[in-house]
Amino acid sequence: MTPFQSERLTLRPITLDDAAFIVQLLNSPGWLQFIGDKNVRNEADAQRYINDGPLAMYAASGFGLWVMVRSEDGALLGMSGLIKRAGLDDVDLGYALLPEFEGQGYASEAAQAWLAWGRDVKNLRRVVAITDQNHTASGRLLQRVGFAFERVIEIPNIDHPLNFYSIAL
Repeated sequence: MTPFQSERLTLRPITLDDAAFIVQLLNSPGWLQFIGDKNVRNEADAQRYINDGPLAMYAASGFGLWVMVRSEDGALLGMSGLIKRAGLDDVDLGYALLPEFEGQGYASEAAQAWLAWGRDVKNLRRVVAITDQNHTASGRLLQRVGFAFERVIEIPNIDHPLNFYSIAL
């Protein structure tokens, strides 16, 4: 899988060397509140998460969550990517940023890059996204990049209703 770039970002696959960053991201307040506690407390937990999550998804589908790197200085900002999630028929867009990088347009930029990549590289015709019903900023971001709210859904392994969005590519 080849990294690619948008205006300010380099998007690249997660590696086991990203374990310290993953510990930080998965324990950030926004992740814990809106995505949930993945019980990643140290680098060994993070390596297990990377192996069982992103690396397994790369092997199964050829895509998954990748690291968002700020091109100008190499700062690791968050994760974003396309996911094939149990309980959803379509490929799902996901993203999360460390709090110090929120509100600067990075998630929107990554979302647009992933939609173009999904259309041009994977020949996807539709992508969906889910958000916690209380995460209004994420819903606004999705609508800004062209997603439309469809309905409230429930999916396996998530214990509360979610807002469901979609976009035709």
